[in-house]
Amino acid sequence: MPKRALNILIFSTLSITSFSQTGGDNVYEFLNLTHSAFVSSLGGSNVAIAGNDLNMVYHNPGLLNSSMSKSVALNYVNYFAGINYGMAMYSRTFSGIGNFAGGITYLNYGSFTEADESGIITGTFNASEYAFSMIFSREIDSLFNIGVNLKPVLSHLERYTSFGLAMDLGASYHNRSKLFTAGLAVRNIGLQLTSYAGEPKQKLPFEIQAGVSQRLAHAPFRFSLTLRHLEKFDLIHQYITPTSSGEQPESESDLAENILRHVIIGTELIPHRNFYLSAGYNHQRRSELKVDSKVSTVGFSWGFGIKTSWIDIEFGRATYHLAGASNHVSLIVRPDMIYRSGRK
Repeated sequence: MPKRALNILIFSTLSITSFSQTGGDNVYEFLNLTHSAFVSSLGGSNVAIAGNDLNMVYHNPGLLNSSMSKSVALNYVNYFAGINYGMAMYSRTFSGIGNFAGGITYLNYGSFTEADESGIITGTFNASEYAFSMIFSREIDSLFNIGVNLKPVLSHLERYTSFGLAMDLGASYHNRSKLFTAGLAVRNIGLQLTSYAGEPKQKLPFEIQAGVSQRLAHAPFRFSLTLRHLEKFDLIHQYITPTSSGEQPESESDLAENILRHVIIGTELIPHRNFYLSAGYNHQRRSELKVDSKVSTVGFSWGFGIKTSWIDIEFGRATYHLAGASNHVSLIVRPDMIYRSGRK
């Protein structure tokens, strides 16, 4: 692959996997980005919270339900280094068949200066990636739901293009009071169909996630716990050099640290059905991106939302590093409710 195309791939990998050192060895890492302001405020990942927020189904297709029917989800994220990304999705329920949703996610790396091997500037070029979502879910009974998300992928880096196909499988459960919910998602099953320039095909960022959520019956709080990378126990990366004998020195990290890197915790304060405040903590993000001289709030996130009968407005902010944070804005619009209000 020509040098300039290789530079694009390196840049995109560093940009997208800055939130997690488990990245960098897969293609289409952008599939793991968090679009939802609500999910971002809870630590970046959640597969358990059930309700009428259409954005949740991107993380777990098993959460798609009939209360989301005729909803439109619009998301925009102001990321780092001029990068921005977003997602748009629409859902519809058909009685006796199931719940359907379709959408598109995009990642725009911006414009780059193009130069030849001698450093002479020859122009500019762009880089972007896209994934389509085709989601179906169905209730097994009044408590369980299952779903699948088929995701064709297109990645365009300068003049090099790659196609892929990914799939998510998900399941969700809620008790009869709907105060307790649980979810399981197997994400990014699939393969790279065509590589960028004839190089060997790479694997997708496969991941298994599970989570639970509990809302208190007599207090305005909800707590959630998400476990990531259940397919891989060791999430500790030691940047060390081999000994003189060629062996790696023993790691000083203990079992507790490795367990905590799988954990994301979130909490919500819901003083009214039309308003919430949320916060989250991602231990892996904090452990890998903090600066020891000034740890600050790396790994923490927060947000808020305003909910009405026809539109939800959400904002989330997640701190990745002292260099900056990501800002997420989400709108959940229910056009049929606007139409009904107009007829009154």
